[in-house]
Amino acid sequence: MGGGGQQTESSEPAKGGVVGPGGGRGGRGGSAVYTWEEVQRHCHRGDQWLVIDRKVYNITQWAKRHPGGIRVISHFAGEDATAALVQDFQALRDHVESEGLLRARLLFFSLYLGHILLLEALALGLLWVWGTSWSLTLLCSLMLATSQSQAGWLQHDFGHLSVFKKSSWNHVLQKFVIGHLKGASANWWNHRHFQHHAKPNVFSKDPDVNSLHVFVLGDKQPVEYGIKKLKYMPYHHQHQYFFLIGPPLLIPVYFHIQILRTMFLRQDWVDLAWSMSFYLRFFCCYYPFFGFFGSVALISFVRFLESHWFVWVTQMNHLPMEMDHERHQDWLTMQLSATCNIEQSTFNDWFSGHLNFQIEHHLFPTMPRHNYHLVAPLVRALCEKHGVPYQVKTMQQGLTDVVRSLKKSGDLWLDAYLHK
Repeated sequence: MGGGGQQTESSEPAKGGVVGPGGGRGGRGGSAVYTWEEVQRHCHRGDQWLVIDRKVYNITQWAKRHPGGIRVISHFAGEDATAALVQDFQALRDHVESEGLLRARLLFFSLYLGHILLLEALALGLLWVWGTSWSLTLLCSLMLATSQSQAGWLQHDFGHLSVFKKSSWNHVLQKFVIGHLKGASANWWNHRHFQHHAKPNVFSKDPDVNSLHVFVLGDKQPVEYGIKKLKYMPYHHQHQYFFLIGPPLLIPVYFHIQILRTMFLRQDWVDLAWSMSFYLRFFCCYYPFFGFFGSVALISFVRFLESHWFVWVTQMNHLPMEMDHERHQDWLTMQLSATCNIEQSTFNDWFSGHLNFQIEHHLFPTMPRHNYHLVAPLVRALCEKHGVPYQVKTMQQGLTDVVRSLKKSGDLWLDAYLHK
């Protein structure tokens, strides 16, 4: 059967019975043989089968208890979810583990948290010592936006369980960082982000490419919209209005509304308490200087700045890359086709939270980020050996490609809208 969902087009049987999570066999028993066509029919919410290493599993009930959430595992229903795709990649994975590259240096993350807290303290100290002039308020805003952005990268580390050996410690620290230091929700973030890693740049499965009809992305979606004469927005100008509604509004408007909505609808009172602790602390610190409405204006401006930082860093690695509907690619090919790297430098590493190594991050999502540069040459060599593209761009090229990609997609939409 091989390793990868793309084999589902074959009539080769998936050997092994339907094996439940508890180890008991169901369906036709252990000697049963199923065709791919039969497996693919079991891809609905109430009837989900999964293939791992040629064995068919009925995950219908177990999916509800999946650590990454029901939607993550459900994206692979009716497919082969085997992780070890090729012998060379498995050998690389074994080498990474034997070299200790999946073990974190706690000093690195302690210092990283320290520099975030230092920025917070310095921003407040500026106002205590020198007052609230326009220039000092602007400097305070820049420092807070920096601390917020860096806290975002740090909670991302904890969310991937890449700092502590014990998952529970990672979960607690993630809630502290994203909740108390940022005012957001760990469960909301993980629900979105795990799906992104499971199916990057796959429409209807990766929340990060769900543009709510505001943008058309990639090469296929614009043509589909154009042929159907869908014009929710003037998409041929999307590379221009992106600057007005993309980076400025994603965090302060869309994410903020989505976070609050998710916490209340799911009755996630723990994350809500963590989030409220941030706002209580913030207003206690800045109310004496700016009053209530001034403090609201300050945090809104900080979110505005942070949103630009977040959007450009996250999109330069994914937006210009391949986007499509589900094609049942093998896991390795899917990850590589949806990601690219940005050149390494001390600034690029810090500015992007080491997500300039996006390829390595997607291939080794639990690897602590300070080891990405060590595994990158090995990943590049593996890609070159098998003729798989491994893209590395300058920061300028990565940022420029975001706009270029939006313009290309808009032009494809316009051509299809007018002529097809």
